[in-house]
Amino acid sequence: MSLITEIGHGLSGLEQLRAFIASGKRPGIGDALDFDLVEVNEGFAAFEGVPGPHAYNPMGMVHGGYFATLLDSACGCAVHSRLTAQQGYTSLELKTAFHKAMTGETGRVRAEGRVLTIGRRVAFAEASLLDAQGRLYATATSTLLVFDR
Repeated sequence: MSLITEIGHGLSGLEQLRAFIASGKRPGIGDALDFDLVEVNEGFAAFEGVPGPHAYNPMGMVHGGYFATLLDSACGCAVHSRLTAQQGYTSLELKTAFHKAMTGETGRVRAEGRVLTIGRRVAFAEASLLDAQGRLYATATSTLLVFDR
């Protein structure tokens, strides 16, 4: 059983995510990469984390997978916030553009995701990854499949 199902059975997607934040729990990926869901509204989700050695590639820079994971999470949860209690979603495609390198000195970063459109079966979302000074590190667009559970 997923943490969301465990916390928010029978709640709308937005209610599930708000209950998840209130619980203080993290999914495994949040523990592994040290990031949290920090804000959610209808069609919007934000994750924050501090990159460090746990996310470094062999060159001593933050691995692109860290960027992509935060952006994918922000897009996915933005869509999740628009779903009913009977719906689920999965990412079909994520296109990521890297604008600036990141290191442990970058400090806290924030991925903000927004729903562009959502239909019965497919949703489109976008996200941006910024530091505390508003510098842009990466952007992404995502296509997600919406389904009945």
